[in-house]
Amino acid sequence: MAGSNNIPERLTNFMVYNSNNDLLGIATVDLPELAAMTDTISGAGIAGELDTPVLGHYQSMTTTLNWRTVEPQAAELASAKTHDIDLRGSQQAYDAASGNYKSVSVRVFMKVLPKNFSLGSFESGATTDSSSEFEVSYLKLTIDGKEMVEIDKLNCIARFNGEDILSDVRKNLGMS
Repeated sequence: MAGSNNIPERLTNFMVYNSNNDLLGIATVDLPELAAMTDTISGAGIAGELDTPVLGHYQSMTTTLNWRTVEPQAAELASAKTHDIDLRGSQQAYDAASGNYKSVSVRVFMKVLPKNFSLGSFESGATTDSSSEFEVSYLKLTIDGKEMVEIDKLNCIARFNGEDILSDVRKNLGMS
């Protein structure tokens, strides 16, 4: 949402797809948290302790899909293998200069491994509140066509706004 006149307001809507471009169903999604791995340093010249991040390394990242009903696609995602989840959304922004609304694409693509599949509950006339929890090994966030975040834990990649903060690490390890 480039431009200082754009006021981001809300996610208008989104769809959940798999790698075959199949719609996975109606769900809400709890996106992963990017929490850096940290270590405490202390010693001569440091007044106390300081928790510092390990460059480009993140704690376990999980995502949860909350289904309205028990979906066949959710059952397929419970299979113990890597799955692709592709969230494609549209965010609403207000352009204060023109007085018009605009829609901006937002996309979150993840490679995931299943951790938990809750069937939910059966109650007449109610949602089952089923859910699928996944470990995220790869995440890419794209806003308005611009790649903002890419984390690939298994290939030692951490990019933010085009800056690859692990390129020297991969080079030092003989990975590139």
